[in-house]
Amino acid sequence: MSTDAKTTPAAPAVFPPDDGAAALARLAADLVAIDSRSAVSNLAVAERIEAELRGFDVERLDYTDAAGVAKRALVAHRGPPGGHALSGHMDTVPETGWREDPWAPRLGAEGVLHGLGSADMKGPLAACILAARGVPEDVPATLLITTDEETTKAGARAVAGSEAARRLGLRGVLVAEPTGLVPVRGHRASVNITATAEGVQAHSSTGKGRNANWDLIPFLAEMRGLSQRLRDDPAFRDAAYDPPFPDFNLVIDNHGTAVNVTVARATCRIKFRRSRGLRPEPVLEAVRAAAGRAGLALEIVAEGEAPELPADHPLVRLCAELSGRAPATVPFGTDAVELQALAPCVVLGPGDIAFAHTPEERVPVADLAAAVPLMARFLELGAAA
Repeated sequence: MSTDAKTTPAAPAVFPPDDGAAALARLAADLVAIDSRSAVSNLAVAERIEAELRGFDVERLDYTDAAGVAKRALVAHRGPPGGHALSGHMDTVPETGWREDPWAPRLGAEGVLHGLGSADMKGPLAACILAARGVPEDVPATLLITTDEETTKAGARAVAGSEAARRLGLRGVLVAEPTGLVPVRGHRASVNITATAEGVQAHSSTGKGRNANWDLIPFLAEMRGLSQRLRDDPAFRDAAYDPPFPDFNLVIDNHGTAVNVTVARATCRIKFRRSRGLRPEPVLEAVRAAAGRAGLALEIVAEGEAPELPADHPLVRLCAELSGRAPATVPFGTDAVELQALAPCVVLGPGDIAFAHTPEERVPVADLAAAVPLMARFLELGAAA
């Protein structure tokens, strides 16, 4: 299969007059205005997106998350089977730190859209929708639209397991995270670790309780040593990534316990991110052994394999030619960990990841508009491959 942009000509995408930058900004703002944090239902934003997909066959992938919240992912397709797909997610991180209404999208005089999810990734998702709508109807155009990307990747797993998506015979997927239109050929995958200690709640002055933190502390001490080893030991380094050492981030939770109450439950959560070149088994065995010595309950949930394509892979070369930028790797993760089960994935989208997950989140509408013809060309060349 060849996806060489220089040898597979196709007619350029034609966009209706009302689907210019203004329409793109309006759609992105509409999506930002709908609260779709991972902890709440995304049905409203899924319905808003589906309203934009007239002429597409749309498969609704409904499920209930672990907290009992209704969720929906979408597989939308128009035209013959095969070709390439564009992918984006509907959910956002929480609104931590925002001083303005995060769901009141603001378009500044400088043409920059502000709001929660504007960069990560409702703006890029709007660009995907307009690109797919704009290609000729005889070009296969597929949208893989997920949710829970920021947490469990459950939406991407639902899409990857969709029979409708599998029957399309996709040749490549562009995951439109904000990369400044730099094609990302590989990124790290996460293993989520939860260790829990149980105590007995009581008024701390009575001496009748048992504080779960004391049982957690020996485990935390071993995790500190493991974290330092992951940074210092050359065996855990991957020079293709910056930073070259894996992420091993710790969060501790006493579940709202007051300072005058003995802690009944102490939980620590660790996000372990590693590249394809680093096998997780030795690290996870060390975690299991430490939890066993401390007498803790342990849960380990791993994402799919870390996605990584060689720099000379046809899909990587195609995206480099379309964007005019050299391919790179990144330390964060995306839905590509699950969607690669359908087809090879490259991560490429408008916007700056530095503004994602911050109370200053924003994206220039000009950047979104510049991505639309690139994404459309990606779909066109998938048809010609």
